[in-house]
Amino acid sequence: MRRRIGITLGDLAGIGPEVVAKALASGKLDRRFDYEIIRGEPRQALELAAKRCLAGELAGMATGPIAKKQVVPWPGQTEFLAHLSHTKKFAMLLCNDRLRVALVTTHAPLRDVPDLITGKKIVEVVELTRQFCRQLGIRRPRIAVTGLNPHAGEGGLLGTEERRIIAPAVKRARGTGPCPADTVFYRALHGEFDAVVAMYHDQGLAPFKLLAFDNGVNVTLGLPFVRTSPDHGTAPDIAGKGIARPAGMIAAINLAARLARAD
Repeated sequence: MRRRIGITLGDLAGIGPEVVAKALASGKLDRRFDYEIIRGEPRQALELAAKRCLAGELAGMATGPIAKKQVVPWPGQTEFLAHLSHTKKFAMLLCNDRLRVALVTTHAPLRDVPDLITGKKIVEVVELTRQFCRQLGIRRPRIAVTGLNPHAGEGGLLGTEERRIIAPAVKRARGTGPCPADTVFYRALHGEFDAVVAMYHDQGLAPFKLLAFDNGVNVTLGLPFVRTSPDHGTAPDIAGKGIARPAGMIAAINLAARLARAD
């Protein structure tokens, strides 16, 4: 029997059902796998897909976009799936074929970010990112880590988090940095690094989405099963109009299949 990837539709009032249907009909999915829609309300479908992955019934899961309120009190699918699988070390990573960006903090108010950045978390995210790159066949991943402040703190003139927290963690994790966030993504895009670890959500996702708005994929690192999702929202304003582009969903499903083959 061929292995199977489970697909959740996400928010049923958004574009999830449309992009899933278009992806399945595209003829662009990995033909070495079968694909099954996991039905139900968003939270229910996520729980069922996770349980089936843990039971070995599914080789992985690709999830449609949801509204954050649908998994309250967790801030997103990443944290909810980590809870369901009792995973303590996990991270969010966004990727396409040109750039990979992992996050130390995710859906947190900007005012809370400095207190959430710890050396332990930075080391964990760098290690998870390195493991992901190796799954993709990169033997010696080069991981850059951003600073928190402008110019990576400018030697302490613009902030001390780099000197006190980030630099020691980068050294322990055998990464490169802290790198100024305003130049490191350019360097990664041009081949100097295989992935970038960013300190907070918009620091990493703003440059990534500029490059990969249509085909970016969200991967949850650290789970005991494969989970991917298109890196876009529910877009209720265009739901039901037949104009949603499926490139992100296609990329998410194919990456789930690629990672499942690497397991």
